[in-house]
Amino acid sequence: MAKRIVFVSRRNSLRSILAHACLMHLAGDRFAVVSCGDPRHVSPSIHPAAAGALVSAGIAVPVTQPRGWNELARPGSARFDFVISLDGPTQLLEPNWPGQPYSALWAFPDAASFAKAEDTAHAAIQILYGLRRRLELLISLPFHRADPAAIGSDIRDLGYLD
Repeated sequence: MAKRIVFVSRRNSLRSILAHACLMHLAGDRFAVVSCGDPRHVSPSIHPAAAGALVSAGIAVPVTQPRGWNELARPGSARFDFVISLDGPTQLLEPNWPGQPYSALWAFPDAASFAKAEDTAHAAIQILYGLRRRLELLISLPFHRADPAAIGSDIRDLGYLD
């Protein structure tokens, strides 16, 4: 059974999109992956720097548009196994997720807020490589034979990688 993971960032236009696309690229159908952001700040589209970083790495850009967590956290919604937040301030605002999934913070800079497009593009590539390293470790975890709490702890620990 595929593990369900949601990646969360403020606007759901750059960091969470990179994480979503990268995990789908690396692990395919082993995970059911979605991404979302704070409904008050969700971007109308995927940030061009995210799309550019994914294309340059040979990773497909997700076809879904950015969305708020209100679509995923309402009563009766599908439950997630893991929620990975990509910035601390947004994590503090997140709703109570159905099913009480394990949560982790993998903090990355808010590159979408950078003033210069070239700085954002450079940061998006760096974020993608940082995420890829963590996601490669995540998919190597023994999901099929380990205690879910231990896996949750391991996923939290991946947030401390440099």
